[in-house]
Amino acid sequence: MRVAGDLDLAQECAQEAYVRALQAWTRDGIPARPGAWLTIAARNQALDRLRREVSLRRKLPLLVEPVGTDPHDAGEEESDAAVPDDRLRLIFTCCHPALAPEVRVALTLRLVCGVPTSDVARAFLVSESTMAARITRAKKKITAARIPYRVPGRAELPERLDSVLTAVHLLFSTGHTAGEGDALVREDLCDRAVHLARTLAALLPEQVEVRGLLGLLLLTDARRAARTDERGRLLLLADQDRTRWNQRAILEGLTVTAGALASGPPGRFTLQAAIAGVHAVAPSPELTDWPRIVHLYDLLLAVWNTPVVALNRAVAVAFADGPAAALPLLDELAADRRLADYPYLHSTRAHLLQRLGDATAAARSYRRARELTANAAEQAFLEDRLAEICRPDPPIE
Repeated sequence: MRVAGDLDLAQECAQEAYVRALQAWTRDGIPARPGAWLTIAARNQALDRLRREVSLRRKLPLLVEPVGTDPHDAGEEESDAAVPDDRLRLIFTCCHPALAPEVRVALTLRLVCGVPTSDVARAFLVSESTMAARITRAKKKITAARIPYRVPGRAELPERLDSVLTAVHLLFSTGHTAGEGDALVREDLCDRAVHLARTLAALLPEQVEVRGLLGLLLLTDARRAARTDERGRLLLLADQDRTRWNQRAILEGLTVTAGALASGPPGRFTLQAAIAGVHAVAPSPELTDWPRIVHLYDLLLAVWNTPVVALNRAVAVAFADGPAAALPLLDELAADRRLADYPYLHSTRAHLLQRLGDATAAARSYRRARELTANAAEQAFLEDRLAEICRPDPPIE
């Protein structure tokens, strides 16, 4: 991107480098430093394209505005040193303050983290076409406004930090429950997000929300091994074998979260970490401190009022006060068009209706949730629930 000066051109050159690698490596073998080989091939491709454009501008001087130089190029090494991790450096660079916050995060997830547009759209509760249009507009704005591709210096990191934390959190969420495919979890994305959170905590130890995010990811990821059975089928939190939870990750996550909570008013990541911590220390589902979780969700809504947080709070209310107390909360959320195609709203409603004995309405909601779900493990879970409530009663002997 530094060489090309244009996101689309940079992507084209990178793709061309991959094509050349397939040809050259098949013929000559894989080089000792494949990453460097690809980078140089893409860079040379970009330089060739730019030389042709310069030649065209010389021939058409009145039609094409000349290309300026980036005044920040001389300070690249100093900026790079401010963020030592390659991928994290790219994330900070992509989260440019000239772009709207949600666009920064979407562009980062798509270009830097390789998250499919469909998964990015799902994270923002919009359609895939809407998200694709946003990303396209962001690329055009970067080109039109000549926003420089430059790694920010250390003094510039705080203004980009919230978007960076959001991107890492959504990267983890995308891996924690994969949007599609056979496996419930994409372990590569979860591991990458945890690594990025650790790197951020080492880079910016004074930032409380960085520690909050690390605590949240550690405590959530600690349950990974217990989230599916031996057939790969989804297990709810209440059905998980808690002896399979990673106790070392839980201890580290609780320690990090406690430090964040003690450092001042908690933000959205620290509060979510506190909620995960309540689950982590509960010896069983029945002994979970649900009233405390509801209280923490109240605090979270005060700093981060989103429909998904409100839905999660409704789930906590269902366990604290019963499904009848939570169902009206879901009725209110159903009026929010952002949740119209959100499968977890419908599956939550189905579960509450099932607990209340309304099998017909529960089945209807389970079917709707299944229609909106592309992950095979989640689909199998919903089909099992449907079969359970639609199974005919045994004959009376």
